[in-house]
Amino acid sequence: MSVILYCSLVVAFLSTLLLTPKLIRFLEAIGVVGVDVQKRGRPRIAEMGGPAVLSGFLIGIFFYMGANVFYYGEHSGLIELFAAIATILMIALIGIFDDIGSLSSLRVRDSLGNVKRIGLQQWVKPLLTLPAAIPLMAIMAGDSSVAIPFLGPTNIGLLYPLLLIPIGVVGAANATNMLAGMNGLEAGLGSVLLLTFGAYALYIGSTTAAVIALVYAVTLLAFLRYNWYPARIMPGDCLNYSIGAVAATVAILGNFEKFALYCFSLWFLEGLLKARSRFKAENFGVLQADGTLAAPYPKSYSVTHLVMKLGRFTERQIVAIIIAVQIVICGAILAVSTLT
Repeated sequence: MSVILYCSLVVAFLSTLLLTPKLIRFLEAIGVVGVDVQKRGRPRIAEMGGPAVLSGFLIGIFFYMGANVFYYGEHSGLIELFAAIATILMIALIGIFDDIGSLSSLRVRDSLGNVKRIGLQQWVKPLLTLPAAIPLMAIMAGDSSVAIPFLGPTNIGLLYPLLLIPIGVVGAANATNMLAGMNGLEAGLGSVLLLTFGAYALYIGSTTAAVIALVYAVTLLAFLRYNWYPARIMPGDCLNYSIGAVAATVAILGNFEKFALYCFSLWFLEGLLKARSRFKAENFGVLQADGTLAAPYPKSYSVTHLVMKLGRFTERQIVAIIIAVQIVICGAILAVSTLT
């Protein structure tokens, strides 16, 4: 990696590390807080931590762009970077609306009896995230040549920007919002995913994709300082959606969609499990007297439920197990892809 990229990572990490506690105090002061339902006493903590991560990401990216343009006179990749930023911010904006809706005074009870605030309806979310693919479509990002079984590499022309890019952006953004709800889970899984994407992008020589993935990954690691158990701030849908948006953007710009799909295995499994409940089941567990979480349903409707049924685990242990599985998956895929 270049010195500028190293410096950009440091800038992004430190920016998020410094901004997050300020955001926590601000959110608490204005009452933007949520109930951490899986802890004794159900503490109320700051919600919607996405702006701190996005701010750190933008500061890091703009530092990278500014150093390249004004110090080295290098302008390559700027169009792709601006298109990526536009897509990511559009997705994040949808997440903010969802967060605002969930923080409204309207409340319902979920299947576990927990009182929930009402956010966007499930069927609305894919429709709202669809326009976020337009910036990548407009610059004709990616390679329209795809590998089709029995046919080999095939150029599908305009079908790639007009069909596959929207499917990728919408699918990834909504997928990373499904496997969520526990301290450190979303940021932990997202950081592993994007570090893997960044490493692979560097390996294949896709600098722009690597920069986006690695800068966002380090901001997630900084955010984990405050989101790890016991969390002082929840990520909110703003952050959950944007993780998927970054992943899709990086895979498209780096032309490694197949590699990305393999790395999304856990989210595919989560989607299949959630489909069994028609996407109505919660990821939460039932808090036990010893601090462990028990599966809330007879059947498993989430990856979190599968882990709960393996033994008596606390929230922190469940999150650590799922992240460890993601590390193994991504590590194995990265090793196979780079060593064969």
